[in-house]
Amino acid sequence: MKENYQVLIVKDDFRIANIHKQFIENTEGFIVRASVKTGEEALNFLKESSNVPDIVLLDIYIPDVEGLDLFWEIRSTYRDTDIIIVTAADEVNTIQETVRGGVFDYIIKPVDMDRFERTLNRFKERRGFLESKEVLGQDEIDTYILPKSLPKHNSENLPKGIDAITLNEITTLLETELTRGITAVELSKQIGMSRSTARRYLEYLVSIKQIEMRLKYGTVGRPERKYFLRETYEQNE
Repeated sequence: MKENYQVLIVKDDFRIANIHKQFIENTEGFIVRASVKTGEEALNFLKESSNVPDIVLLDIYIPDVEGLDLFWEIRSTYRDTDIIIVTAADEVNTIQETVRGGVFDYIIKPVDMDRFERTLNRFKERRGFLESKEVLGQDEIDTYILPKSLPKHNSENLPKGIDAITLNEITTLLETELTRGITAVELSKQIGMSRSTARRYLEYLVSIKQIEMRLKYGTVGRPERKYFLRETYEQNE
């Protein structure tokens, strides 16, 4: 595994770029090679680099670039570089296009730094995994490509008020909401149960460490509880 993975930040707001730089370099195994403000500066930096960075941290909204043009230019020319999008652009078509283009991750601003750290650590884990291999078997390919699935539950040893069928339905739903997360209110609407019942199931999954709860702070009012599938967990816990 490399001692440090190198990052190029493409962000027109130098204050935000500096925040991202500090956070990246506080994450073990990463160093920022440079921060640039425009698409032209980004392409010039990459063109003149003897070793291109491992990651380009890219905003969709760059002043001298139209839409996803810079994303596709980097993707098509520098195939050994991974791209992590950090942006306010939340349109489905934009996200879908970058996913089709092989983006490593897509993070919506304002950035949740815990979420950002998990992305960097997942990058390090995946790159390290590939760098240690010459060929991959199907099981290893599945481990690399496919998302982890939660184990299915049966009726044995479940506490009173927790039904195995409903619990499995909820965990399946959470697997599809990995990045966005879900609230008890959203779950109650999608499953068709009361808010209190939805929260009881979610808190049970938190208690057995299959999902995690994080507080999301808005501009007004109390923080919102959001539940996310843990990206790493012990299958036998």
